Amino acid sequence: MGKTRAAKHRAKFATRGVRMTIANYKLRITKLHSWFRLFAFLGVLCVFTAGNSFAQNLDALAAQINRGNTEQKRDALFQIRNLKSAQASRLAIPALRDSTEIVRATAALSVIFLPQDEAVQVLLPLLQDKKELVRREAAYALGKVRNPAAINPLIQQFQKDKITDVKNACIAALGEIGDVSAVDALIRILQNRPKTENVADEFLRRSAARSIGQIAQIIQTGETEILTPQNFLPDNKKIFKLLKYPNLIETFPIFRTAVGVLIQTLQNPRESQDAKREAAFALGAIGDESAIPVLQANLNNQDYYLAEISKEALKKISAFPN
Repeated sequence: MGKTRAAKHRAKFATRGVRMTIANYKLRITKLHSWFRLFAFLGVLCVFTAGNSFAQNLDALAAQINRGNTEQKRDALFQIRNLKSAQASRLAIPALRDSTEIVRATAALSVIFLPQDEAVQVLLPLLQDKKELVRREAAYALGKVRNPAAINPLIQQFQKDKITDVKNACIAALGEIGDVSAVDALIRILQNRPKTENVADEFLRRSAARSIGQIAQIIQTGETEILTPQNFLPDNKKIFKLLKYPNLIETFPIFRTAVGVLIQTLQNPRESQDAKREAAFALGAIGDESAIPVLQANLNNQDYYLAEISKEALKKISAFPN
């Protein structure tokens, strides 16, 4: 009888324990729901506050551009550039027509996050600006926009502009856009005889070779950034992306002409070392086997950078055979 009463007593307490456990569980669930509702509310509040803050910031930047002094306008344009949005870039459009050249030049790189067609439309007039600084920055900005619609205007500006910095900016922009239609104009620059001890000519030839290689690289891998050489790691540590086209010159025959001109550039003793380095890079980016002998001939070049770039170019060609 005592055992039965003890068993009932234990069962009673066990049942009460289960009920308490269930009650505690329900209480915890209720608290969790409350916390979730609080977090959700705070999340919405943060988004709303951030949106409000962003809008207020844009209003302040617009006011600086419209009514500020030169330095305030430039500061606002730098902030707009850092926001990297079309909405912010649109605020910079009035500054493209500012009376101060440094403001117009700064604004050029602050509108590059507009939709491509709109960006080209607002930037192209700056290529005709009277100030070389503005023309140069407009050309660089068009390269960042990467709209092929800017290629012909950039080529025309290169041909008629008398300022080397502007001409070079046009060439660099053609490379960044990465469209094959610019290759012919770049080849023609290298087909001219190099002018020894002419720094301006050396700079243009170097940029032309680099841009040919950059266009090939963008077509093949989508990468716009160029490092020449890529690194100084051992050969087995150098990794290159797979090519989109197994044989680039078959798909884009203009690169066959480019290869011949680049080989001549690399072999010409009158060429600057910078131009030779970029020619070696470009030959690797194009990836045609006809460049192997001239690249091999430079593996022990006294110019250590040229030797390393040639080594990387050969690795690209051998890694992606035609």
